[in-house]
Amino acid sequence: MNAKQEFKIVGTRPIRPDGLDKVTGRARYGADLNMQGQIYGHILRSPHAHANIKSIDCSKALAMEGVLAVMTGEDLAEPGNTVLGSGEGAIALKDLIPMVMSQGKVLFHAQAVAAVAATTAALAAEAAAAIEVVYEVLPAVTDMHEALADSAPILHSDRFPDGKSKEPTNLAAEITMQVGEPDAAFERADVIVERTYSVPMCHQGYIEPHACVVRVDAAKRVDLWCCTQGHFTVRQYTAAVTGISLGNIRVTPSEIGGGFGGKTTVYLEPIAVILAQKSGRPVKMVMDRGDVFRTTGPAPGATTRVKLGATKEGRLVAADVECLMDSGAYNGNPAGIPAFMATACYKLTDARSSGRSVYTNKPKIHAYRAPSMPQVTLAFELVMNEVAAELKVDPLEFRLNNAVEEGDVNMMGAPYKRIGLRECLEAARSHPHYQSSVADGAGRGIAAGYWINAGMQSSATLNVSPDGSVSLLTGSPDIGGSRASMAIMGAEVLGIPIESIYPQVVATDAVGHCDVTGGSRTTLATGQAVIQAADELVAELCRRVALEWDVPEDEVMWSDGAAHHGEKSLSFKDLASRASAMGGPLTVSSSLNSTSASPGFGVHICDAEVDKETGRTTITRYTVIQDAGKAIHPTYVEGQMQGGAAQGIGWALNEEYVYNDQGVLENAGFLDYRIPVASDLPFIDTVIVEVPNPLHPYGVKGVGEVPIVPPMPAVAQAVFDSGNIRVMDLPLNPAKVAAAIIEGP
Repeated sequence: MNAKQEFKIVGTRPIRPDGLDKVTGRARYGADLNMQGQIYGHILRSPHAHANIKSIDCSKALAMEGVLAVMTGEDLAEPGNTVLGSGEGAIALKDLIPMVMSQGKVLFHAQAVAAVAATTAALAAEAAAAIEVVYEVLPAVTDMHEALADSAPILHSDRFPDGKSKEPTNLAAEITMQVGEPDAAFERADVIVERTYSVPMCHQGYIEPHACVVRVDAAKRVDLWCCTQGHFTVRQYTAAVTGISLGNIRVTPSEIGGGFGGKTTVYLEPIAVILAQKSGRPVKMVMDRGDVFRTTGPAPGATTRVKLGATKEGRLVAADVECLMDSGAYNGNPAGIPAFMATACYKLTDARSSGRSVYTNKPKIHAYRAPSMPQVTLAFELVMNEVAAELKVDPLEFRLNNAVEEGDVNMMGAPYKRIGLRECLEAARSHPHYQSSVADGAGRGIAAGYWINAGMQSSATLNVSPDGSVSLLTGSPDIGGSRASMAIMGAEVLGIPIESIYPQVVATDAVGHCDVTGGSRTTLATGQAVIQAADELVAELCRRVALEWDVPEDEVMWSDGAAHHGEKSLSFKDLASRASAMGGPLTVSSSLNSTSASPGFGVHICDAEVDKETGRTTITRYTVIQDAGKAIHPTYVEGQMQGGAAQGIGWALNEEYVYNDQGVLENAGFLDYRIPVASDLPFIDTVIVEVPNPLHPYGVKGVGEVPIVPPMPAVAQAVFDSGNIRVMDLPLNPAKVAAAIIEGP
């Protein structure tokens, strides 16, 4: 893409196509759909965090009037080693099936062990309570460090992560990457800083709980409606768990009230399918808030040790990173991210990074915006600040002196193409926030962050109506404004008003495959599919005009929404109205597998004040600077930047899962699990940096992942800077900060 490419619609701020329905209440979310004759499903969940299931007796539930179906894990497919790709990570069937419902062993509190479908929701709950389960209770372990001890209870007796051990362990995965000779390189360092930081498991905090409705018709075809970030993944996972063929399952996504990576898998859907099959009635299931916290996939907790060495000239010479991550009860394999990406922001020819993940008696972890990067970045960026302090150089200048640029090679051996970290750092340096003085008693923190921004598989279809309107169909659920960005890119290619394009997210049988909306891939990859489809439509229109005018096809030009040849022209609307006479309906589709990455970088500046008596931290000023490649809809880009920062600040200050010694989550609700509210935050300022992605026709990079990466170290550094208050174990809640103040530096 030419950096000076001029656009007419890209970069504007049109009203979002879904906005009116959402503000008027007409938008239909997962729990809003009801079907004639539907019944209600309810899940019986284990009261124990670790137990063998000796027997399940469903007879009393089945005998209750109005109970139409009961199921257990025996109704699901046999677990196996088959690995399913979701477009964002992968999962083995042996982990997916018991995550949906236990098959003989409970590995976390509130794990599903049986389910009931009945004529009312209250009756279904009553019937589920009547199911008798005999448990052999086993010791539980919720601390990942304790889980690695020789005396720890073993969660999976049949797993040997290294393929060599004779005895099973709770080690789920271990990955190490190395470039150069870091041990030798540390000998050349004038300054060496080594620190270990911890951050707890936390939830994505989406407002809408999981919900679905399932209908099975007389031909055994399954119709499934649900709130999800990836309905093609729901189809794939549901088919694998239930044993139903993909072709017999159609999944339609509802509007989604937040996901952030947490709605890229299945929990209720296979259960509802089995209950609908057994009962012959549509089945509706909705999670309550407590079950969302107790049983769905949070972000992993982590302990990260970072050792950095630098010369007195301010150049990094060596890095050694070790990150231990909590996988939960099943393999979520978060170990790869710290191994591959820990050093991604900085030039390092001698570095080692490793990641290990550990089984614990908690729900299996899942994606949360830039999965696993905030945890490792917390430690890395704080150590960067300490090295800069030891060298007596500005922390931002230190980063500029070591920032990766185009041509530099990352840990995986791949050279960066056009990237924007340096531009973000320079924008931060010149920003009024960084240029301003820090208030008395306050502190300032700065941190950088990275995400890979992969593309993956996407499809799009354009259908032109005779009135010149265009239906734009994709299979990418809209969780951040992607319908607007798709419409903008389609309108840009076609040269027609954006109001003429009607973007829709359609069912799995109405458009080609699309991977999940996650990983900051949708505007990048699905947008590219839209552009390709629009280009094909323009080519078809020019071909038809060439035949009509009897001129060479390559002499017909398209501009400003019309075909031109000499003095002749035909507008898009005219061509649409004449489609039947000029060759028939105008429909084009495009599919692609975008295998390239478009690395995204951001820099955050945080000012904070600490009440020295109570330990309460107040964020007084916050600025997010990020390279978007090209901002298709700047308002949405700004919203993504602000939202990610708010979530990262929440993780830094308050958010954490709290388990008791029986493995029971004690803060399973928003009253006790405290996410930020408006009064907790200042206005979050944003600066969009645009360094176009050369692999995308409009220069797009992903946006949504990066902004959650820098907040934890930025906030922690601001707290430290306010009075030498160092907290190594986040969150920075008042009790921990007050204790650090008392303890002193």
